[in-house]
Amino acid sequence: MRFADDVQLESVAVTRMRAEAQLRRCMSLAIASFVFAGFAFSQEAGPLKTLVRPGATRARPSTRMDVNMVLVPVSVVDQSDRPVTDLRADSFRVFEDEVEQRVLSLHREEGPVSVGLIVDASASMKKRIETSAKAMEQFFKTTMPGDEFFLVRFNDRPEVLSGFTADGGAILSEMSAIRPEGWTSLNDAICLGVHQMKAAKNSRRALLVLTDGGDNNSRYSESEVRSLVREADVRVYSIGLFDRPRFLERLGEDTGGRAFLVRHMDALPDTVDRLTEALRNQYVLGYSTRNMHNDGKYRKVRVELSETIGHLSLHAFWRRGYFAPSD
Repeated sequence: MRFADDVQLESVAVTRMRAEAQLRRCMSLAIASFVFAGFAFSQEAGPLKTLVRPGATRARPSTRMDVNMVLVPVSVVDQSDRPVTDLRADSFRVFEDEVEQRVLSLHREEGPVSVGLIVDASASMKKRIETSAKAMEQFFKTTMPGDEFFLVRFNDRPEVLSGFTADGGAILSEMSAIRPEGWTSLNDAICLGVHQMKAAKNSRRALLVLTDGGDNNSRYSESEVRSLVREADVRVYSIGLFDRPRFLERLGEDTGGRAFLVRHMDALPDTVDRLTEALRNQYVLGYSTRNMHNDGKYRKVRVELSETIGHLSLHAFWRRGYFAPSD
């Protein structure tokens, strides 16, 4: 299955040109990791509860704003960059377009994930691909029932080496067989990853990008990729080997993911562990939006930690916005 194939390329192009119209109308791709749902949440900031998302068995929620509940994925780390998992709803403040909203709920998000690995196979990775594949073994040791994965490699052009599978060993085998050569079509690879993610069974979705440099051979611009990712139901995590492209940092910030930098290859296993912890340890913060208009516009979201825990030197990551439904 090659990106160069005319049918696949046309599909990705249509996704880009029509992303805004389609993703705002389609129930399955409506709001990237934000959902408006008719759940009855407690209005009291009580102890943390667990929200289990069963993946394939869970229907995608409607984007109608009958109940104006917005769910924001949030992760919090301490000064050692380790997840903080015992916070309460009153530990957070949330703002939509700079207007403070009332936090109604906070839950731990647990359940299977759909992950797309986007792996750099350009010539500069020749001495790094073997170590990278070995480090990823740790990631697959943390899998749980229902997890699924796909693999995209990219050099001159991106290519899907494996569609969704629950077999992490098969992904590692494909990754170990990569022979790096050519240029770096990073932007095109992310677009292909977003396209592949449409077939995901789980509501928790993430792209994991592994690269040692920025793009130098893509058809898609950074602005086009960023627009597509902001509307897709996916979080972007990345590991930069010796170099962390600012573009990947922006994608992580936009989507509630993270961008990690590895300065020495022997530090890669620990970085994979930190990324895995970030992916597996997240809250879902719920608030009722005061903006009642179904205008289809992008709304910026800002999350702050309350003053009561400000002395703890914690840092929060969250999805920075969402598109409201349109009538």
